[in-house]
Amino acid sequence: MLIGTYLLYAIAMVFAHPQFIYPFGADPFENPRYAQEVVTDRKVAMAWRDGGDATAVLFFMGNGGALAYFTYTLEAHERTGRPIAAMEYPGGGGIPGTPSEVGLKADALAAYDWLAARHTGPIVVHGYSMGTGLALHVAAARPVDAVLLDAPFVKMCTLMTKASWLPACYMPGVQRWDSAALISDLTAPVLIQHGTADQLIPISNGARLRDVMQAAGLAVTFHAVEGATHNNLAGQAGYAARIDQFLAEVQE
Repeated sequence: MLIGTYLLYAIAMVFAHPQFIYPFGADPFENPRYAQEVVTDRKVAMAWRDGGDATAVLFFMGNGGALAYFTYTLEAHERTGRPIAAMEYPGGGGIPGTPSEVGLKADALAAYDWLAARHTGPIVVHGYSMGTGLALHVAAARPVDAVLLDAPFVKMCTLMTKASWLPACYMPGVQRWDSAALISDLTAPVLIQHGTADQLIPISNGARLRDVMQAAGLAVTFHAVEGATHNNLAGQAGYAARIDQFLAEVQE
């Protein structure tokens, strides 16, 4: 009886797990400083803000809401005048469509290609939480000058295993989001910021990625942000300054 119940639970979670991975909010991004564009043949929704700095940022938000909830992160780049291209996700913020790992990663590459066609200077990818998986996917497949990761994960399916008591990384049909598998294709320097009080993605994930990246010969700067949780990392003192310092050193 218990085995049968567990198997039924496992089957149900294969179909239901995207609802837990993509709990996007409905609030639209209505920032007057940004232009809204739907780009490429994939119809990717982008928020674009031009700026006077030579380095543009391609930003990928987390999965806990919509782009409207990531103002602290966007403002960290706005204050320096960096051009910002922020990808919005289908299923959140009033954007039509159904999200998936395959679809979001294809959209992320399309977003990079769109940005590279309009910006001739350096491009930095910046990901927050789930968005770190997209930032790493782009950095592994396209030329970028730096990678900024906020609260990254090693494998999302491992986090799912801990939350569900199911072997998610080995179950057919599960969206795995394996960031560690992308490291061998990276070349750009990496900045990781991770809160010591992050309960959703423990800081051990960021530390593990740092170790694997360093073993692969990558230049990695790691900051454990004392007391920061998963949701308030970008609001902590020093968050923007660490980005500015890292990018200044990369560009020297």
